[in-house]
Amino acid sequence: MADPREIYMARKGRWLQRAIAALVGGLVAIGLVTSIAYVPAGHVGVLTLFGRVTGEVLPEGTHLILPFKTNNRLAIRTQELKETASVPSEEGLIITLDTSLLFRLDPLKAAEIYQKVGPSFVDVVVEPNLRSAIRAATSAHNANALYTGAREKVANQVQKDLEDHLGPRGIIIESVLLRDIQLPAMLKTSIEAKQQAEQDALRMTFILQKETQEAERKRIEAQGISDFQRIITQGLNPMLLQWKGIEATEKLANSTNSKLVLIGSPRTGLPIIFEPK
Repeated sequence: MADPREIYMARKGRWLQRAIAALVGGLVAIGLVTSIAYVPAGHVGVLTLFGRVTGEVLPEGTHLILPFKTNNRLAIRTQELKETASVPSEEGLIITLDTSLLFRLDPLKAAEIYQKVGPSFVDVVVEPNLRSAIRAATSAHNANALYTGAREKVANQVQKDLEDHLGPRGIIIESVLLRDIQLPAMLKTSIEAKQQAEQDALRMTFILQKETQEAERKRIEAQGISDFQRIITQGLNPMLLQWKGIEATEKLANSTNSKLVLIGSPRTGLPIIFEPK
């Protein structure tokens, strides 16, 4: 007769085998039905099935997707593209322009970009269009203007050109920065000398204006003094002077100071005053 414990252990072993087989089968079935796709921060995931773009775009995070689908990550963060280009000016001079382009990928058009351009869209479309836009912008301005006051116009023109060509593709242009413009040495020296001469001329004009204003001020002051003297002279007469002398005599007479007053001057008739020592 068989041992009951042996029978129990045999049944338990078969049950354990069935449970493990069921678990493995379930995991395999789940794996066949779904798989896991991870999209890091600042990226989107473009799904492809056997090399064909499905049009599905995954946001950041972990996602369950159907098997045989591949997750292709594309960055949607702001990127900087630096470009140093030797480009012609309006008069045909070659200048060196250092430019920075800030741009990012539109998440809504990530699948289209991946399908029509590919993951290397920066090298394929962004950089060539930037070079072309820079050449078109600089060729419309002379070297002097580029070196002095036309930088903002050139940057705006480059940005407008890129927005027209790259915007429909799903590439958002944030800004174009002109870091440096290098001219031929002789031309740069000539422009700087011209600017210095203009500054000297402006300084001399300011000095002349200041001197002219000072001369006008002195003329007005002298005219005022002359007018004052003329008015005073016209208002003086012997009767007025004698009346003022009488008023002064009355004030001296009422003063408590010791004095000797002789009435009647031989020439003017005004009193002569002596202070005793």
